[in-house]
Amino acid sequence: MAVLTLSVENAAGESLAFVSGQEEVWMTYEPQYQPGDRLCVSCGEENVFCIVQLDDAMPPAFIYCKEGKISYPVPFGEDRKVFSGRAFAGGRHYLQVRMARQEEIAARKNLALNPWAAHKFDGAFPFASANVETRGEAVFAARNAIDGYKANESHGRWPYTSWGINRDPKAALRIDFGRLVEVDEAVFYLRADFPHDAWWKEGILHFSDGTQVAVKLEKTAAGQSFSFPPKRAEWAVLDSLVKADDPSPFPALTQLELWGTESGLSD
Repeated sequence: MAVLTLSVENAAGESLAFVSGQEEVWMTYEPQYQPGDRLCVSCGEENVFCIVQLDDAMPPAFIYCKEGKISYPVPFGEDRKVFSGRAFAGGRHYLQVRMARQEEIAARKNLALNPWAAHKFDGAFPFASANVETRGEAVFAARNAIDGYKANESHGRWPYTSWGINRDPKAALRIDFGRLVEVDEAVFYLRADFPHDAWWKEGILHFSDGTQVAVKLEKTAAGQSFSFPPKRAEWAVLDSLVKADDPSPFPALTQLELWGTESGLSD
């Protein structure tokens, strides 16, 4: 049985609270968080699937721990703007982690979803990164495109976060899964704060298996779904984005879902 540990550490790496158990652990942490605090998970082994919830104001998430550990920075300042005002606030915090069940691992799911994605890699997959983020601001970071929040009728502070490209026509978004998966559907939620926003009329999804999928997009706030033959991939990159002929210079992406299954489970 896997041994899970859950801890709160300060900026100096000192443990402020700690709990350990088999298969499932939870913790109530009474003090207010301080800048530099980190929420840490250790799975006792590598290549582990966990259900992680590090704050009761945020949803649990299916996470892949390739190296068997997560070190999640408690957000402050600019970084707090991408979370609910209730998250990480005040005292008495509840955290829980458990090993994923086999049926959860085998299920078809949004393989890109990670509401716990940090701006810099913290050990948890999936993880999103980009070659450009508007002004380097957290509310326009790549991680916002996989956090599960689809509110796209505005922009800025949570829940109206998005991946902003700083008007760069060469912008590219990369999603790393950390392991081999099979993706067969992509769903795009464009930011739709019209007329402030423009939109992309097309783009290309590239997969690590060398294949690609071209998508034609429309001016809509609704999700736009594209199905294709399964792609066995460890990562996907969205690029070659073409802005529609619109006076606004600000196309952006609120959410990208990549649906599929774990690769090789039925082999």
